[in-house]
Amino acid sequence: MELLQTIFYTFIALGVLVTFHEFGHFWVARRCGVKVERFSIGFGTPLLRWRDKQDTEFVLALLPLGGYVKMLDEREGNVSEEDLAFSFNRKSVWQRIAIVLAGPVANFLLAIAAFWLIFLSGEQGLAPVVGDVKEDSLASRSGFEPGMEIIAVNGIETGTWSAVSRQLFPFIGTSGEIPLTVTYADSDLRYDLSIFIESWLRDAEDPSPLRELGISAPFVMDSLSLAVVSEDGAAYAAGLRVGDQLLTLNGAEIKDINQFIEYIADSAGTEVELGIKRQEQLLTIAASPRATEREGQLVGQLAVQLASSGKYPDELVRKVDYSILGAAVRGINETLDTSVFVVKSIGKLLVGDLSPKNLSGPITIAKVAGDSAKSGLDNFIRFVAILSIMLGVMNLLPVPVLDGGHLMYYLIEVVKGSPVSDQVQMLGYKVGFAMLMGLMVFATYNDVTRTF
Repeated sequence: MELLQTIFYTFIALGVLVTFHEFGHFWVARRCGVKVERFSIGFGTPLLRWRDKQDTEFVLALLPLGGYVKMLDEREGNVSEEDLAFSFNRKSVWQRIAIVLAGPVANFLLAIAAFWLIFLSGEQGLAPVVGDVKEDSLASRSGFEPGMEIIAVNGIETGTWSAVSRQLFPFIGTSGEIPLTVTYADSDLRYDLSIFIESWLRDAEDPSPLRELGISAPFVMDSLSLAVVSEDGAAYAAGLRVGDQLLTLNGAEIKDINQFIEYIADSAGTEVELGIKRQEQLLTIAASPRATEREGQLVGQLAVQLASSGKYPDELVRKVDYSILGAAVRGINETLDTSVFVVKSIGKLLVGDLSPKNLSGPITIAKVAGDSAKSGLDNFIRFVAILSIMLGVMNLLPVPVLDGGHLMYYLIEVVKGSPVSDQVQMLGYKVGFAMLMGLMVFATYNDVTRTF
């Protein structure tokens, strides 16, 4: 049932994104006088098909994992004399640019609308007040203390932990120093601290800047339970099961999830004693975390997913309410910020500052779709918005077969005054297709190795 729900929400998310993307192409093509022969959502066996008054065939196919808009084009077949004026290739270069741009633009507009819906009910964020500083961490060596509030990173103000994480991202893969500004509660004094880094998190899979710096928010954990227990893992072999509540580790009360994870990681091949609660029954179970290679190091792993419950101090939760117009402005800003973040991520992958292990494929997308849907409508809408932005940005990359590749050819045409030859375009499409297929295989491989 959980698998079916994941597939369902994945299809919903991708179906919405593809429909908006292709509708952008379709709508502008119609406005530019291009005849659209087919508007298809999905691949495979058609489930529904109909034609409108302008003889466009609309198709809803079995697998909503893509779509396309087929326009009348002399390069793809014979066009009758009376239809030549409605052919895509007969339109001006600026009209063709507008038609190609319309797909990604539709994705950005969808993201803005989605964020607007979310921000209509206000926005909550956690004040970046340091709750714990890990001993001998980068932060502790730089003078960080519990109770400090991070008010700026590299001169840019940070009102929440989320903002801090976003401003730390540009430093991934770099060497030098991270300049931060901090203050204390009920104080107007500001202090500048610098954290020195070297090739920071360059080879990390799923890098977590705050965790790697050694600082965390003042989270008060009520309980820590096992959400998933892999049947071929050390935890299952030891007798741990889904729903078990973890109480103690080697006789000491478990108060922090990160400390628990770090202890298990440092205990490869060593027996640990876990005190658990199972259906009102208290048990003690001995388990030996299995050694697993991660980023070139052997770490202990129980093969479980943890679920913690607790809360942050109420006084650190900051809430902002927006008017209808204010929510729209906030949605636009969030879309712009996320777009810049995606572009920077791609840039870091290309220059090697970010590990290619962070590339995700369809399996991860499906998992996140299911998880976000289970955690609430707002989270699912946010997921759709972020995925829509990623689709828009990726389609604008200057890779033949993508919208950005078509734009590249048309801009060359603007400069040189004549179209790029069909032979050059066809060669580019073949190379671009091979690149995309290779990238998809690699991303799927990452998914499989990360999941299993």
